[in-house]
Amino acid sequence: MHAALILEMAAEAFPERTATGPVADGLTYAELAARARAGGAWLHGREAASVVFVGLNGPALPVALFASAEIGRPFAPLNYRLPDLELRRLLARTAPSVAIVDDDMISRLAGVAGVELASASQFEAVCRDPGRRAAAPPAAERDIAVLLFTSGTTADPKVAVLRHRHLASYVISTVEFMGAEADEAALVSVPPYHIAGLAAILTGVYAGRRSVYLPAFTAGAWVDAARREGVTHAMLVPTMLQRIVEELEARGERLPQLRSLSYGGGRMPAPVIERAMALLPQVDFVNGYGLTETSSTIAVLTAQDHRAAMSSADPAVRRRLGSVGRPLPSLELEIRGPAGERLPPGASGEVHVRGDQVAGEYQHGKALSEDGWFATRDAGFLDEEGYLFVEGRLDDVIVRGGENISPGEVEDVLRLHPDVADVAVFGIPDDHWGEKVACAVVARGRRPAVEELAAWARSRLRSTKTPEAWAFRDALPYNETGKLLRRQLRAEMSEAAPAPA
Repeated sequence: MHAALILEMAAEAFPERTATGPVADGLTYAELAARARAGGAWLHGREAASVVFVGLNGPALPVALFASAEIGRPFAPLNYRLPDLELRRLLARTAPSVAIVDDDMISRLAGVAGVELASASQFEAVCRDPGRRAAAPPAAERDIAVLLFTSGTTADPKVAVLRHRHLASYVISTVEFMGAEADEAALVSVPPYHIAGLAAILTGVYAGRRSVYLPAFTAGAWVDAARREGVTHAMLVPTMLQRIVEELEARGERLPQLRSLSYGGGRMPAPVIERAMALLPQVDFVNGYGLTETSSTIAVLTAQDHRAAMSSADPAVRRRLGSVGRPLPSLELEIRGPAGERLPPGASGEVHVRGDQVAGEYQHGKALSEDGWFATRDAGFLDEEGYLFVEGRLDDVIVRGGENISPGEVEDVLRLHPDVADVAVFGIPDDHWGEKVACAVVARGRRPAVEELAAWARSRLRSTKTPEAWAFRDALPYNETGKLLRRQLRAEMSEAAPAPA
């Protein structure tokens, strides 16, 4: 199966059901399919090997994605938040291509060799012609569906390759076809250049759920849209959920129509999810863990898992609230040691995964083993019942005198301090130990003394895990998908002495 067929099936099953946009005047599935066909016909006439999208969430996005699939051209959404020079450099790597660009961004990209620019309004106009239809056959399942640039820091970002068969495998194994009720609506606030944003489009269409796009996230705009559009489902990153909870508490609102909130893309602090569950008891909370190279989610902590953990007095069950759940039934997942050996439950190592949705492919080579396993570069362990605990990127694990220290374990302890609003733990170079534990803290009101925080950590952790270098910040750096930028903090604290307490 390929992405174009997913839309055609939905349009045939529920042609008059609203697919995307406001409840009052959104596009039906029949209209969305017709516009994708018209867009595909227009794109087919361009001399382009791929279709680039540079813009906010909005009506042009799903049309462009399915139009690209209609004619078998890879769809490549780019991060519009990048500085102009870097964005233009990435755009040049897609040539020859046609780029659909938000009207107010198009001047940033003019003159890139081999790239034809089309404004979003121009593209939407040609897609309204019901007589257009591409002459080319639709994409085959082994064709490339999506090209996603990874978030490189010290070198050019790699381009992850996802084929139609990988995306279809994920969608079919996680969503029931047309399983959504007629009144369901999903609020999509994850950016289009993130795998979660594209997965939301595909799974929403396959389920028959109306999708509402939030162009740019603020907690206030999210709550307003959720109330106005009768939103029942949404996907968030942890930082978004925390801000939404604070907004709802400030307003005294509860969004009674909301039924399901999934979250992922970063580590969820236990106090945040506990607070959210207490505020919204009617909502099913679901944690999903996945990577670009795995076509989105590979493990899920279900709503039942959340409630069982919250209500349990057993510490082993309770701590599962900090896990990402169990692997999807369609996948195999193992924890492996440095020599590639499979590790038993409770032992930390690298997460490896295998299955039909796992691409593990880049534009210049594959990262799969000969027998199909993908090494995620994430550190973690499985408990006795198969729940996966992700400890962070392998690069984030602190190696102090030969001891591996998980930043998340130290962060969880410091977050319990009443004067800590946010915290990040990471390693910085040390002449004696190789690395030492460093910590950046955002205070809640009163700024606690370093000695107080160190004593708090030392009383709950081994002394070797207690941070030795401290800094206070007004806020921690996160990217737009909620990932903590530890490398940025590490670089800053490695170059300069921490601020005095």
